[in-house]
Amino acid sequence: MSSLWMFPALIACILTGFPVALTMMALAVVFGLHSFGFEGLQYQFIQKIEETATAQVLAAVPLFIFMGAMFEASGIASRLFDAIHMWTRRIPGGMAVGTVIMCVIFAATSGVVGATETVVGLLAIPAMLRYGYSKSLISGTICAGGSLGTIIPPSVLAVVIGPVASASVGNILLGMFIPGFMLAIAYIIYIVILCTLKPEYGPRVPKSADEPSFGAKLLLTGKVLVPPVVVIVAVLGSMMMGIATPTEASATGALGTVLLALAYGRLKWSVLVDSTMRTVRITAMILTIVVCGQMFAAVFVGSGGLQTLQDFLRDFAVGRWGLLFLVMFIVFLAGFMLEPLVIILMVVPITAPLIEAAGFDKVWFCVLFLVMLQTGYLTPPMAPSIFYLRGIAPPEITLRHMYTGIWPFIGLQLLVVGLLIWYPKFVTWLPDSVLTGVR
Repeated sequence: MSSLWMFPALIACILTGFPVALTMMALAVVFGLHSFGFEGLQYQFIQKIEETATAQVLAAVPLFIFMGAMFEASGIASRLFDAIHMWTRRIPGGMAVGTVIMCVIFAATSGVVGATETVVGLLAIPAMLRYGYSKSLISGTICAGGSLGTIIPPSVLAVVIGPVASASVGNILLGMFIPGFMLAIAYIIYIVILCTLKPEYGPRVPKSADEPSFGAKLLLTGKVLVPPVVVIVAVLGSMMMGIATPTEASATGALGTVLLALAYGRLKWSVLVDSTMRTVRITAMILTIVVCGQMFAAVFVGSGGLQTLQDFLRDFAVGRWGLLFLVMFIVFLAGFMLEPLVIILMVVPITAPLIEAAGFDKVWFCVLFLVMLQTGYLTPPMAPSIFYLRGIAPPEITLRHMYTGIWPFIGLQLLVVGLLIWYPKFVTWLPDSVLTGVR
């Protein structure tokens, strides 16, 4: 029973501001010494460090991060932003629609939660304010669109949750494809309907005298949009066709962004160094949390915590659906105050065996977990997405605008969660059709 105190202790330490990775490792040491003694704890730690260091799939993490860093540092993102809005700005809410599309493209290159919101927000907020867009709509669009980095493949969180849940990373990435685009399309439909009914929320941008012709637009779009899309298709397509593992696909994407920057004349030594150093910092942070989370979970399971939890749920008789909704509710609440990576490492090692024993598909559970994680990430009062937005938003966009604008998008998130529960094929169809079998 003592192992059950690990989670209250973890939450208490995190709320005091102590670093997450060090908290997990310190609690693993304290409770592990009590349960196994020094030699047993040493074995647990060495085993988990070795598993993390030799997990080939985790090599995809720095490569996906490097893709996003190069995409931003080389200036490709700003050129894409202008090209997309050139086509969408004349429809109701067109600049917000273009922002969502930009978020999808950038999420498909970065795979890092928060990076999409920050980069696209810095580009989109001044433009939408200049044309009189509702500050609430701006806030909701940036927060919701930026959070797509959680569920649009290739997501770093998918690379992490796969090994933790003993599920195929390749199949999780494929399973995320349809739900991710369901969310993006739902956002776009909502924005267009809202701005059609209330034009003052997202005015059409008037046609300017120097607006390029249709042919010129096509030429500019081809130069700016097609090459990044080719890189993204190469990454996702190689996994979908079973040609490459996630690690090999991420290497293809990393090389593709370097060649793209070279083709655009943006490949400078300073850009390469900046992207590499950013990749090193983010990767070190992520993998440190991963290995410490693995230690924490190993001590919890090894000291009987998982068995105690299973016995409790069996005695409580919540049933398989009750178990699923209980796990989703915990994820939703945890999303208010904890980073997505931390939630995965806290919750998945404990709940994945229970979910599998209840007869649910592991890939479906992992994708549903990530969508619910994204919902908690958006939900006030502790929404991490709002904290990212506050860091880049001008003073005229207040917390009230942010809280007001995010709720319709949270409703769309919950609608997609309901659809995934009602019809699991939205997740499992693509992995079952492709049958990649990559791990």
